[in-house]
Order: sequence, then structure tokens, then C-alpha cells
Amino acid sequence: MKARRVIVIGGGPAGLMAAGQAAEAGAETLLLEKMKRVGLKLCITGKGRCNITNIAEISDFISHFGKTGPFLRQAFARFFNTDLMEFLNGLGLELVTERGGRVFPASGKAPDVQKVLLQWNKRSKVRIKNSATVDKILIHDKRITGVVSEGREIPCDVVILATGGASYPATGSTGDGYRLCESAGHTVIPIRQALVPLVTSGGAAKRMAELNLRNINVRMLINGRKKREQFGELVFTEFGVTGPTILTLSGEAVDSLRSGAKVTLSIDLKPALDEKKLDARLQRDIASRGKEQISSLLRGLLAREMVPVCLDLIGIPADHPVCNISAKERRLLRTWLKDFRLEVVGYRPFAEAIITAGGIDTREIDPRTMESRKIKGLFIAGELLDIQADTGGYNLQAAFSTGWLAGQSAAQITN
Repeated sequence: MKARRVIVIGGGPAGLMAAGQAAEAGAETLLLEKMKRVGLKLCITGKGRCNITNIAEISDFISHFGKTGPFLRQAFARFFNTDLMEFLNGLGLELVTERGGRVFPASGKAPDVQKVLLQWNKRSKVRIKNSATVDKILIHDKRITGVVSEGREIPCDVVILATGGASYPATGSTGDGYRLCESAGHTVIPIRQALVPLVTSGGAAKRMAELNLRNINVRMLINGRKKREQFGELVFTEFGVTGPTILTLSGEAVDSLRSGAKVTLSIDLKPALDEKKLDARLQRDIASRGKEQISSLLRGLLAREMVPVCLDLIGIPADHPVCNISAKERRLLRTWLKDFRLEVVGYRPFAEAIITAGGIDTREIDPRTMESRKIKGLFIAGELLDIQADTGGYNLQAAFSTGWLAGQSAAQITN
């Protein structure tokens, strides 16, 4: 039986996995990458450390993807976190598991992941062509017949689209896949930034730029009602806020802002103390440090950069004697420490978004194979799909799992 001719478009995690699997399953495989080398985005993920996956159980894992998460159940059933870890170990990549079940290369270097995947593809006889853009997918009678790349027609039986989303466009993710999918008749759920820093109003964040807070609780209010909350780290920037808590909340914040809703962040700077215990702490400090100024007292409760911001927002002078703090002023301070609010007025561009929300409607893709329900021989994998999750290794696992399934299925497709 003649080997399937498979063209994989895009050399990110999904594309590299798909190409290698298709080749190992017996397909004649060509990988077309528009950049000068494959895996550029993979090399910068996880702040350059590459959070490969997470050791969470499947049900917990899927819950991090929201409403489209169940689409991944079939792919995860075939190739999941332990499979990926064993696969990478087999390629010679040592892994470590850190807080929150997050899995990284032991070296702490994301390029090591790209390196072993590239070497594996070459050993598997995948032909890789860099600096190769794809202008068109060729379709006849609702069946893939080839692609047009650099003005040249390349015939094939199967196309696996794994071009990534629209985030970090400098790495090659410029949304080309959405155009190619639409030309094939697929529906694209409107794309928008996800896992993205948020822009806040006023000058408070800018005054505290680069301050990193740990062990705080952030509540997100939509039109005044609590929508979601996260505990962990937050970082102030020149334009607003970022950090793990913010990135996790950002998807819903973006969608809410796009719908015209008011988005507010309520930051609890002392989550370990309830109102009563915090008030008792303040009263003890006031009683024992009455001769000091309030700015001095606050340095025992807050990071140095936050003290002037706090005092300006609650309207107390920095040189106000501690012994003269009134019950009302103490109440204002206690409330601010438990409910420091920032209004969200925007979000950063795709160039700063870790992933892209939206994408190809999953109802148009067979979850058992990743093949299009509209075009025979067209497979779609990775971030192009309308699947997106929180931080923690979930998104990369989805890319690897859908790429693995697409590659395996593509090699076995029948005419």
C-alpha cells in the first residue's frame, strides 16, 4: 500500500509532534515552517523554562479549559501527561515536577525541548523546510489534494494545520491558520487575547511598577459582582498588572470588557487575617508604636513601594502620628488592606498574550482523530482550535496531545 503523503503546516509543539508521529506511522511527511527554524515560540514559553505539562488527573485537567474542555477527552485518553513525560524521557530529556504539579525540563531551558523534538523528527525521516509560507490549501471535491507554498504546488493526501494562534507574532504565530481554515469552509470563533496582562486606570500601578506581591488573593468583579478569584502572585507594571493570578483571570476579563461590562480587581493584601484579626493587629501596633508616624507603622504591613500609594488613596498624611489615628482612619486602613481596588480598562496586545482564545469551532472537528468534518484529509491541531486553559502546563499538553492524535490519524487515513 502506497504511503500517505502528509504535509504539516507549522513547526510548533503540535506540528513537531504531528509530523514525527505521522512519519513513524509510515507516512511520507513534509513539515513546512514559515520561520527560519522550528519551535521559536516553544523556546520562550514558561519564561524560557517551558512548562511542558501538569500531573493533574484528566478530569481536573479538562476543568481548566472551560466549556470546550470536554472536546479534549478523546485526545487525552490516547496521549496524556504520563505518556508525554515518558516520550520525552525516551528522547533523553530529563524532567522535574514543581509546585502545582507543573512539569519542566530539569535543565530549566525551554530550547532543550525544541532540540530533542527536532532531532526526533529528523531521525523519523521528516523532511523539514524552513522559511516556507503556505499561501493556499488545495481542495477538490471536499478532499485535500495539496498546498501552494512559495508559488509552487505540492501534492499530498493529508494536510495537518498546526500554525498556532495569533499570540507572540514575532515567533511566526500571525493567524495564518485561521485564514486557511476559513478558506476551507471552517468557522472561526472570534479570536482574542488570553493569559494576557491587564491595563488599569489611574496611576497606582505605575507608582508600584515591578513590585511582585506573593500570597495575596485577587477577586475579579464584573459589574460589581464577584465572578472569580485567584490566590498567588501579582506583579505591578507601568500600565497595570500581570503575574499568575492576573493571567489566569484575564480571559474572562477580556471577554467582559469586549461585551462592555465593568471589570474591577479587588486585592486582599492580608488573606491570612480576617477583618476581626486584622483590626486586632492594627490596634496592637497603634498601642505599641504611638510615637511613630503612620508611614513607619505601615512599613511593617506593606512593601515599601505600597506605603505612599495606600496613604494617598485613603487620604492620610504620611507624617500623621500613630497615636492620633482615629477609629474611622483605622477602619479605612483595614478596608483598604482587605479590598484594594483597581479598575481594569483594557488588556495588552497579542504580542504580549501567552495564548489565543477563540479559533476553529471544535464542533467541526472529529475529536477522535482531529480530522475536519468538512474536508477529507484536513486535520487541525494545537492552538488553532477553540481550546484555551489556565497557566500551569495545560495548554502545551493540549498542543502535544492533539498533535499526536492528528499525526497518528493522518498516517492511517484511507482514500
